[in-house]
This record gives sequence, C-alpha cells and structure tokens, in this order.
Amino acid sequence: MNRLDRLSPSDPDGVVPMFHASPRDPVWEYVTSVSQARDMLEERDTPLVLIGHTHVAGGWWLRPDGAMEEVAGRPGTVLRLGEGRWLVNPGSVGQPRDGDARAAWALLDLDAMTLEFRRTPYDVAAAANAIQQAGLPTPLATRLSEGW
Repeated sequence: MNRLDRLSPSDPDGVVPMFHASPRDPVWEYVTSVSQARDMLEERDTPLVLIGHTHVAGGWWLRPDGAMEEVAGRPGTVLRLGEGRWLVNPGSVGQPRDGDARAAWALLDLDAMTLEFRRTPYDVAAAANAIQQAGLPTPLATRLSEGW
C-alpha cells in the first residue's frame, strides 16, 4: 500500500493528460454522461484525455462540428484520434464493472493517432486469493470473477 500512497491521481501536463477520475476531480468524480464529457473536453485543448474510476472502457468524441458521440469500449474497437477531441476510459485491469472479468485496457499509438480497446484474460482466482491474503475486503475478491 505504501507504493500506492506515493502515486498521484493525475498527470495533467503530459502529452496525453491522465486522471484517475476526471480533470475536474482527479480522485472522486465518475464520468458517466455525455454532458460531463462535453464539459471536460471543452475545458481542455488537447486531442486526447484519459480517465478512469468507473472501471468501464469507453469514451466520448467531441467532433469538429461540435456534436458529441459516445463510444463503447468493446475489444477490437479502434478509435481514429486525428480529428476533434476525445475523452477515453481504457477500462480496468482489475475490479471490472461491466460484467467481463478480463483485464480491460487500451493500446495507444501516438504516431498513428489510434487507440484500440483490448481485453486480456488473467488468473482471476490467484488475484482473488492475493486480495484475501492481504486482508482486504472480501467483496473486492469476489467481484473479480463476477465482473461487477
């Protein structure tokens, strides 16, 4: 846990700004709506912002014409990031919230300006056992296999 305590919940000044939760509240805000995503994209001038906290892969695209489009983070979905601005949640490598126990993540290629959503199976039982052995709450262990 000491290692986690040293991490920052945000990296706002990177080429691709990253936030555990959101640019407005890097720790607690759950971004779940188009209106929230629009607000955050209009506040920033970078083409891509990465967020998390909901543990659900997906994103929003503020198109050059001002329209908003929501994107599901299905494995194999590739986003072409060349136009407009994007707010993307790559998912979660643990504690999923979308019914799929596999690790959810995204491969970002800044040269090609693409982001691909991916899923990777892992030893869920071993991870759940490690959670139990560490004395963490049991629901954190059982949630791994349930995906909720």
